[in-house]
Amino acid sequence: MSRAVSRVEARFLGRIGYREAHVLQEELVEARLRGAIGDQLLLLEHPRVFTLGRAAKKHHLLNVGAIEVVETGRGGDVTYHGPGQLVGYPIVDLNPDRRDVRKYVASLEETMIRIAERYGIRAGRVDGLNGAWVGERKIGAVGVRIRRWVTMHGFAINGTTDLSDFDRIVPCGIQNKGVTSIERETGARPGIRELAEHAASIFAELYEAELHFLEGAPELLGA
Repeated sequence: MSRAVSRVEARFLGRIGYREAHVLQEELVEARLRGAIGDQLLLLEHPRVFTLGRAAKKHHLLNVGAIEVVETGRGGDVTYHGPGQLVGYPIVDLNPDRRDVRKYVASLEETMIRIAERYGIRAGRVDGLNGAWVGERKIGAVGVRIRRWVTMHGFAINGTTDLSDFDRIVPCGIQNKGVTSIERETGARPGIRELAEHAASIFAELYEAELHFLEGAPELLGA
């Protein structure tokens, strides 16, 4: 039996602080759980920030300087977000027939791999490690949290990101691996809006959903 066509609203938020985005995600998860909204994909960039996942080790923060550090409930270790990096936060209900966490994470990786392909970059996976890779260099990270099968957190792909800030941490707790970006690999300098449009179309295709690309966060009636 074929799956009914679903709908996803991809919402471009521009640059938004990490804490503000986290509060918004929590509100949207609650709204999705009670059926007040449909599936959402938030697309944005953050100011410079280091985030600590549930498995984070503080000694992986090497030299944070004046950059904000935020503890969060996603999976994974330490990562960096900053200008020029597209962040995608799907707030989607995996019930009733998508309840496969590994497959969901793989779909986020595939979204980033296909974004990279649109710039002529041959990205892929590395056995035993999450994310999207170009050889031994990580171009995109994944970290998720799932509550009653509604997702939050998501993926981040480096477009024109200042990669020097990754030198201040052990990215995702992985030793002896590098990081890269679309700009470093190709010289292209895609804007966040451009990357967001690519991410939205690819995510919707993989999710087998009808795409609606919108500006701003949804209004939460009864929130």
